Amino acid sequence: MTTHVRVPVERVAILVGPKGEVKRYIEDRTGVTLDIDSSDGSVVVHEEGAEDPFIAMRAAEIVKAIGRGFSPEHAFSLTRDDYYFNLMDITDYAGKKPTHVRRIRARLIGTDGKTRRVLEDLSECYIAVRGNTIGIIGDEWGSNVARRAIDMLLSGSEHRTVYSYLEKMRRTKRLAMLDGIR
Repeated sequence: MTTHVRVPVERVAILVGPKGEVKRYIEDRTGVTLDIDSSDGSVVVHEEGAEDPFIAMRAAEIVKAIGRGFSPEHAFSLTRDDYYFNLMDITDYAGKKPTHVRRIRARLIGTDGKTRRVLEDLSECYIAVRGNTIGIIGDEWGSNVARRAIDMLLSGSEHRTVYSYLEKMRRTKRLAMLDGIR
């Protein structure tokens, strides 16, 4: 089976990596073969050589994640069974008007990336904002919390309200973990 993925042309070099290291790492870890066309950013993931079909499907997600702005190291966390990749579209909240998209994207990133860093720290996820999309990589709990927090921000909630939600969710998780230990 093959899967076709499009990657922005400017992200192809990151997908390949220095001397092909990133491409080789993906192929070695997952058992797939990647055919990358650097002229248009098309990537064909050949899954026939993979022993585990689940991890072979994850190879396509790793390629998509790198294309959406994640570092290869963060994208490689998708080889774990309990990590997921989610995409959110800013235009679902802002419409197609470029000024609205830019304003909402800036609201999510924050000054010098502060808002995005806070979201990452409190949700224990990796977040990448590129173009009109927001990518999230994390475990089930973190992905759900990050999606909800981003939804709140994109829907117009104040940053303070979103931060309070994230801190409450983190406290709830820690308490649940402590109860599990007892």
